[in-house]
Amino acid sequence: MVKIVPAGDSASVEQAIGKRLKVICGANTSYLEDMAWIGDKTPMSLAEVRVSPNNTVKPNIGNMELAEALNRTLTFTATEDARPVLQCVLFKAGEGKLKLVSADGFRLAVQNIDFDGEGQALISRDDLAGIANALRKARRVNLSFEASGESLDAMKLIIDTEAIRYSFMSVEGIFPDYEKLIPTDAVTVIHFDTLETAKAVSSLKVLADSNSFPIDITTDGELIKLSSPDDKGQAVIPADIDGEPNKIRIDGKFLADAFRACNGMVDLKVKDGVTPVLFAVDGYQLVVMPMLVGGEPEAGAEAEAGAEAEAGAEAEAGAEAEAGAEAEAGAEAEPKAEKPKPKRKVKEPVTA
Repeated sequence: MVKIVPAGDSASVEQAIGKRLKVICGANTSYLEDMAWIGDKTPMSLAEVRVSPNNTVKPNIGNMELAEALNRTLTFTATEDARPVLQCVLFKAGEGKLKLVSADGFRLAVQNIDFDGEGQALISRDDLAGIANALRKARRVNLSFEASGESLDAMKLIIDTEAIRYSFMSVEGIFPDYEKLIPTDAVTVIHFDTLETAKAVSSLKVLADSNSFPIDITTDGELIKLSSPDDKGQAVIPADIDGEPNKIRIDGKFLADAFRACNGMVDLKVKDGVTPVLFAVDGYQLVVMPMLVGGEPEAGAEAEAGAEAEAGAEAEAGAEAEAGAEAEAGAEAEPKAEKPKPKRKVKEPVTA
């Protein structure tokens, strides 16, 4: 790529005399005088030069930090239209930090970034789609909050780069009080590598019948065991474990998303098998609801078993009725020489 700009005041006195253009190609810089590229046989031609304004940006946040924070929170927004507030990412700045918060009803993600400023905005996940990739290519990023003017408390989130300005209108609504949902009373802390553990989760997924599959995590000395509840598969991962022995069951997809967001060494903090667990690493916190381990069957399982038993009883009764009808029809047809009447079909029960 060759860049040609007016020499201006950037050239030295010797270079600036009679030299009007500065030519930059890679690491090389040169200057051209008036008419330097025109000879006796050079034909006259016209050219149109367009000068684009340079968007001057004073950075106040790292582009890679903000891009990573978006990737770590967008995954955990809700997809159901019934909960529009949870379809958003909360940007909250104050006390030297910028917090990006998202939740989907089962998981809660909080990313903290050093930031000097104040403001708050609730931005839809659809508006933020693709912004992380664009920020990775930017050199300088400035983030700020502005009043939108539509109402007294309406705000906009502004992200400036040297190439473009992004303006996001805040969604009306109140985000849940997420700080109360972050567990603080863990009895077991497991420090392990999510990259290696993610491979184990992928291996156990092969044995599952659907994308959502439960995985039991059990601490055993300096190891954690990942296994399917039906004992079809098991993986053992080395870990640093501090505290009491523990066991937790988590949806396999939730685990895969958590490991992808943490991407490295992480602390998993566990209290028991029913309390939400906490993944924590480098200013990032992810709260995940566990699945029930053991105990009484779930209501859905009981309802399904009851429906199957009821359907079986109906089918059995229908079969007996059909057999009885056939026997009765045969007995009536034997003494009479008349044309036998067609058998009456008994409707079979339809099971859901």
